[in-house]
Amino acid sequence: MPNRLSAATSPYLLQHADNPVDWWEWGDEALALAQSLDRPILLSVGYAACHWCHVMAHESFEDPTTAQFMNDHFVNVKVDREERPDVDAVYMRATQAMTGQGGWPMTVVLAPTGEPFFAGTYFPPEPRQGQPAFTQILQALADAWQNRRDEVTKVGADVLEHLRDVVDAGGSALDAEALDAAQTVLSGQHDDEAGGYAGSPKFPPSMVLEACLRHWARTDTERSLEMVRTTCDAMARGGMYDQLSGGFARYGVDRYWQVPHFEKMLYDNAQLLRVYLHWWRAELATGDVARQAFARRVATETAEFLLAELATPEGGFASALDADSADPRGEVHEGAFYAWNPNQLMRLLGVSDGAWAAQLLGVTGPGTFERGFSTLQLREDPDDPERWASVRTTLLAARSERTRPARDDKVVAAWNALAVIALAEAGVLLEEPRFTDAAVRAATLLAEVHLRDGGRVLRASRDGVAGVHDGVLEDHATVAEAFVAVLGVTGDAVWLERARAVLERVLDHFAASDGDDFFDTADDASDLVVRPQDASDNAYPSGTSAAAHAFVAAAAVTADPRYREAAERAVRSAAQLGEKLPRFAGWTLAAAEALVAGPDEIAVVGPDADSRAGMHRAALLRTSPAVVVAAASADPAVPLLADRVAVDGRATAYVCRDHVCALPVTDHALL
Repeated sequence: MPNRLSAATSPYLLQHADNPVDWWEWGDEALALAQSLDRPILLSVGYAACHWCHVMAHESFEDPTTAQFMNDHFVNVKVDREERPDVDAVYMRATQAMTGQGGWPMTVVLAPTGEPFFAGTYFPPEPRQGQPAFTQILQALADAWQNRRDEVTKVGADVLEHLRDVVDAGGSALDAEALDAAQTVLSGQHDDEAGGYAGSPKFPPSMVLEACLRHWARTDTERSLEMVRTTCDAMARGGMYDQLSGGFARYGVDRYWQVPHFEKMLYDNAQLLRVYLHWWRAELATGDVARQAFARRVATETAEFLLAELATPEGGFASALDADSADPRGEVHEGAFYAWNPNQLMRLLGVSDGAWAAQLLGVTGPGTFERGFSTLQLREDPDDPERWASVRTTLLAARSERTRPARDDKVVAAWNALAVIALAEAGVLLEEPRFTDAAVRAATLLAEVHLRDGGRVLRASRDGVAGVHDGVLEDHATVAEAFVAVLGVTGDAVWLERARAVLERVLDHFAASDGDDFFDTADDASDLVVRPQDASDNAYPSGTSAAAHAFVAAAAVTADPRYREAAERAVRSAAQLGEKLPRFAGWTLAAAEALVAGPDEIAVVGPDADSRAGMHRAALLRTSPAVVVAAASADPAVPLLADRVAVDGRATAYVCRDHVCALPVTDHALL
């Protein structure tokens, strides 16, 4: 019999709707029930594409005996971390404090008032490698709640005190000297052989790479560009990149990006699209033709992946593709959709082409992955491009017959906004209108479904219907920046009006009362045991760094000094992170590079869209740490475009910095 999750909109929660566990969604009703029954809350947090979440669900949550014990002794709450990042942030911090590590599935046990007194991640159904069984954990916790309440209460109080002890990451402005120093730290941590940072697993350092590209553009520091070259080349040639259809997996499990964790996330691919696009732009300036071709190919394929694999019928983009799928025998394995063995290649391609493809793609007899299978790698460009194109077509056709990984089709505001920003720019730079059109469609969905009166942004939607949860700071900030990006490619002032509404809400409801920093939740959001606040970047920008970029973009097109001041405030609030731990503040460093350099504010006006297109592209091709462009007819509703005149009826660019403009330009080459 379905439980309460059958009415949820989250695909992850719906995966658990038939569990015998009596799940509740997070909210006042579940907390009130726990208090009335005097039971602890068992909080289970995960997401739809999480491999070990599926494993624990199958082993424990689908087991009637385990479920019955949970139902008899706990109020059980299931949370999709992608839908409720605020809940996840609070209890992940508790989990890390209590265990020294974190991850998903996350299992936390709380007092009815929300204080956590036990935390962990995955627990097996039987004792394994020194780890107790999940049922043993449950029995011990139930006993502690009944018979050692004082101990439990003290642990909860101590953890809550730790959660309320906010670490101040602020400091002075990240000036040119501080940004140089951050690059020196990054240089010392970079893996010059395999690319990326740290050992394994290796996550794509998208925001750090963007900061490096901007630093190179501002200072011409060769080392900054070299780190981008090494890492971008290694990621896109290894197994983490889909060599057949484009798109990046979530991370590499090894140092050399050979074997990925196969789930594909929207936020990774949106950010990496922008990184490879900007790397291509940088190599245009250096004149390196081979790198230009490679970077452009990867950027184009990544954009095509977004449109082909993640686009939803309503115009948005789905959150993720799962890592797992069924093999021909119906057995579910991670990576089954993507991995190959030599026999498969020989059968599909014939002996000659099969052997050639196996060598080209690193498919070996023992396998580079599991069960004798290999991930596809393209460490060198093929010596016969036409042969490779034929092989690729054949393998893609064969793979299309396999069972596809499941898709988490909820539309998350912040991640869709990242895609909007990247696709809008890619459409102009790569001269591909389909990318720009996709950006406008997704932004329209955000405006019509997620945006509410007063600039409030809802976190997620599905099938064109918005969920009930308010967005956090990252949603509001990134959506506002996306609206400015769409203003740039459409010239329609309504996008600026929408961006302003969202940013005013950020200033009114997310900024701290002392004006020094920002919280991740609004002051009118539902209460948690603490109000989360974390300026560090993880797999995608923190709310604070996202706010810095949104305010930089808005200040460029409005000349509103409050927006510039807010951007500087956001950067200052993460300055210590940027200086001491730059790997976790890449997006803040990128915003600081834009502030130090300007950014370039460019108005492109002309009699029609066709006449403006070339000038718009030339403006975005500038080697600059940051360029904000608005291209349209002169429009008093957009301050950057107000009173601009098309010289001699030709497309004309006005290049400004700090709202002081040079003479108008009508020749693309002069930009």
